[in-house]
Amino acid sequence: MGLVIRPARPGEAPLVLQLVRELAEYERLLHAVEATGAVLDLALFGPEPRIFCDIVEWSGEPAGFALWYYTFSTFQGRHGIYLEDLFVRPDHRGQGLGKALLERLAARCRDGELGRLEWSVLDWNEPSIGFYRALGAEPVSGWTRYRLAGEPLSQLASEPS
Repeated sequence: MGLVIRPARPGEAPLVLQLVRELAEYERLLHAVEATGAVLDLALFGPEPRIFCDIVEWSGEPAGFALWYYTFSTFQGRHGIYLEDLFVRPDHRGQGLGKALLERLAARCRDGELGRLEWSVLDWNEPSIGFYRALGAEPVSGWTRYRLAGEPLSQLASEPS
């Protein structure tokens, strides 16, 4: 049977959440996971999906996933894809499953005439950095990612204009 990549299906939000939790554990960020199966179910399969998920299976068993969404570059005047999460379970690594997931997203970009495929990687994650560089990916220098969340986000949203 071997390798199969397919979209996540309705009812699989618990599987996606489990994979997210496994990724978070690998990244030493399990404490930061707030998502629930219900939240992921609505985001993936609700009336207006905002995220998308590809599941990679090996011999019929879920082995990893890619969770992504569309972006837009005003400079390019084209949409792109932001890869939020890419994860292959440890016992399935080294079989080309991560590369296969990225190939699927690259093909989606090519076929949809999208301008870019982007993602972030933790600075300490040398195995992933090496993997991405081997594919030809390069870090985007000169840009620092910022984030508003929690109380600072609420406070800014409440300030009068």
